[in-house]
Amino acid sequence: MNQRELFLQHVAQTSDAPLALEIVAAEGCKMYDRHGKEYIDVISGISVCNVGHRNPKVVQAIKDQLDKYMHIMVYGELIVSPQVQYATKLASLLPATLNAVYFTSSGAEATEGAMKLAKRLTGRSNMVAFHDSYHGSTQGALSVMGSEYWRNAYRPLIPGIRHVQHNSMASLDAIDAHTACVIAEPIQAERGVMAPSLEWMKCLRQRCDETGALLVLDEIQTGFGRTGSMFAFEQYAIVPDIILLGKALGGGMPLGAFVASKEMMDSFTLNPVLGHITTFGGHPVCCAGGLAALEFLVEENLVAQVQRKELLFRELLQHPAIKSFRSAGLLMAIEFDTWETNKKIIDLCIARGIFTDWFLFAAHCMRLAPPLTIDEGEIRKACAMILDACDALHH
Repeated sequence: MNQRELFLQHVAQTSDAPLALEIVAAEGCKMYDRHGKEYIDVISGISVCNVGHRNPKVVQAIKDQLDKYMHIMVYGELIVSPQVQYATKLASLLPATLNAVYFTSSGAEATEGAMKLAKRLTGRSNMVAFHDSYHGSTQGALSVMGSEYWRNAYRPLIPGIRHVQHNSMASLDAIDAHTACVIAEPIQAERGVMAPSLEWMKCLRQRCDETGALLVLDEIQTGFGRTGSMFAFEQYAIVPDIILLGKALGGGMPLGAFVASKEMMDSFTLNPVLGHITTFGGHPVCCAGGLAALEFLVEENLVAQVQRKELLFRELLQHPAIKSFRSAGLLMAIEFDTWETNKKIIDLCIARGIFTDWFLFAAHCMRLAPPLTIDEGEIRKACAMILDACDALHH
């Protein structure tokens, strides 16, 4: 049996028509299949490879850590140097109240940990989340996900969760003295890059303060420069009580985290002891890779380049087939009239050598979230391929 047949037989399938591209190498913004065909990756493994595939500094940091140790007990009694160094670096880039990092294995696990922490701190169990939000696929994260299509097959889920409309002032009334936390995305990515108003975000923060509910902001997809600031919440001049991190956090390695104040996080230490534990969260090799990626992001001043690159995409991607173009930095959505149109154009793009996909709650929109390292030439080439695919469908 060849690789494709083995893939279909032995790897759990999540769709009935997987692309089944056999990628054998990736470097920078490019991926290569077993036939040597090159693809410009304009989704970065879903906003993971912000500093590019196999960033040399990340690879070197991983190799250096491998020479010291791989897995040791990551939570309990040991001082794991890459964890300590990465947590310290993260704290230096976040507001003073976000100074204690709990590393996890993934973004979904970070959501789960934050939900537990909010219940532990407030003594409340109700939560408010938003329609068309995505926070992961595990049972707790699924409970706060804003789509009944994905939730319904797995009921019963966690009780006491109310879903309301994002960016609606009336929705804020759902937050009351029984609410443990509100979980929100600063930009709704899977809805097709929908940003709330500055006023609404400020009112959300104020409502949480008034009711004693904790504000949890999910920056799993928007963090690490993706939207043009290190973290998207900075653009709203508010500070969350807990922030969720993942995706680009590991520089290409599996890593998540939730960050709160030291005082808040200490509630996990007693009654019960080991209030939240993980086997692989904050794995030394992942933390070494993630720290190197963050240092590269800062040293190369990549965040300051995001807006210029965003404007170039916006300038180039104009076509009668494109109904709208929404962006928050290098998190972008190209809107077409239907899912069918979008799927045909995506397939044409992949055939031409540009790798992209769609959004969970906006299937008629094409996802663009390239590595922040993408250069002008690669942007122009990628946009030309997208426009060519649009032409091919409409002629």
